[in-house]
Amino acid sequence: MSRALSRPFSRRALLSGVAATLATIPARSEPAPAGLRALEARPGKARLSGATETDILGFDGATPGPILRYRQGDELAIRFLNRLDRLPATVHWHGLRGDNAMEGVAPLTQAAVAPGGAFDYRRKLADPGLFCYRPSVYGETPELMGRGLKGLLLVEEPTPLPADADLLLVLDDWRLDDKGQIAGPFDDPAAARGVGRIGPLLCVNGKQAPAERQFQPGARVRLRLANLANARIMILSLLGAQPFVIAIDSQPCEAFEPIKRSIPVAPGARFELMFDMPEQEGAKASLVLRGQNGEDRELLVAEARGAKTGKRPPIAAAPPNPTLPAEIPLAKAKKVDLVIEPRKGEARGPAWTINGAATKAYEGPPLFRVARGTPVTLGFINKSPSPLAMHAHGQCMRLLHDLDDGWEPYWRNGVIIPPGKTKHAAFVAESPGKWAIHDDILEHEAGGLATWFEVD
Repeated sequence: MSRALSRPFSRRALLSGVAATLATIPARSEPAPAGLRALEARPGKARLSGATETDILGFDGATPGPILRYRQGDELAIRFLNRLDRLPATVHWHGLRGDNAMEGVAPLTQAAVAPGGAFDYRRKLADPGLFCYRPSVYGETPELMGRGLKGLLLVEEPTPLPADADLLLVLDDWRLDDKGQIAGPFDDPAAARGVGRIGPLLCVNGKQAPAERQFQPGARVRLRLANLANARIMILSLLGAQPFVIAIDSQPCEAFEPIKRSIPVAPGARFELMFDMPEQEGAKASLVLRGQNGEDRELLVAEARGAKTGKRPPIAAAPPNPTLPAEIPLAKAKKVDLVIEPRKGEARGPAWTINGAATKAYEGPPLFRVARGTPVTLGFINKSPSPLAMHAHGQCMRLLHDLDDGWEPYWRNGVIIPPGKTKHAAFVAESPGKWAIHDDILEHEAGGLATWFEVD
């Protein structure tokens, strides 16, 4: 069966919501069915706020789309069908390593799937963890995602971590007009040069936040969350319970309590937390989005109700991924800097430069080439007044310390770079192919903050 059933597209001029999806999942899921599973991008409706139905674009007509559940070692076998009226699309498997031909990044690794077309994705799921799926079509991604095309891919570890509840939380935000419909435009130059498209409506599972849940007093909760907003960098805090981070961007890490019980979650980032509910009947634990000037907003309110659970052992994470290198030989690394600046001049056209030049994004030459197995250090130098969320596709990176030769004790897909700051990250280039580097703030990417590298 042919993988590619689409025709190439002509990229339009550049550019185009927290909704959060909350779902309880079983401790174990059934194996994926044999053969191809159809996954359609098509129009649908959602009740995001109140009784008004909002016209959206969604996978299988819903936003977020269905949770795709597998076990480690399964094959993902998806036939993607584009049932949209006018927009080309793909499915990008955000956070998965390897298999460059199945990355779903147009025009870098495939042609975009035109309306009425299809594409077959087949890839082994070697790593367990929480991943995302979404379109990646240069210049069109902000609108495709801003109208609702996004979802979660869950690859379960062979032995699930002990927990009384397992929650998935998809974070997103929406910008609606006074009739409850998605407001444009998606090609606003100010958004491309500024903080991106941020919507004021926060939702949980397609409904206005906060979500409310009840658990037994003392129950152990595994909370897996993903930020699928176009642009909003979220500072999240858990109040009323002691959280431990057990995985970041799909990779287990040694369980640790985050500073001030808060985590910074950029677009595309995934975190897994474990916490125990308060033991007092009626006590609450809340997941809060921190705002400026103390304008915090609750996303999830969990209340302790029912019979008290028994005493639990200390919280621990899954074992580290044995296929990732124990150390990265930085002294032998290919060192590449990306000096990122807003483009001066006309309001239209590319909004960003990398190393002093407006890039041709995924249609231009590679930023660099390396042989397979080469360690790489990327320096992200942010000379703009806006934060960036730089992401290297297909790689697991270590965030390097600012003042010494060490690195943080967890793996990342992306790195937040504050305005006027520099951050360095390192990885070992393990998989051959063409890999994107871009800002996960989607309006920045569509505005030219995108390039790529090649592994031979």
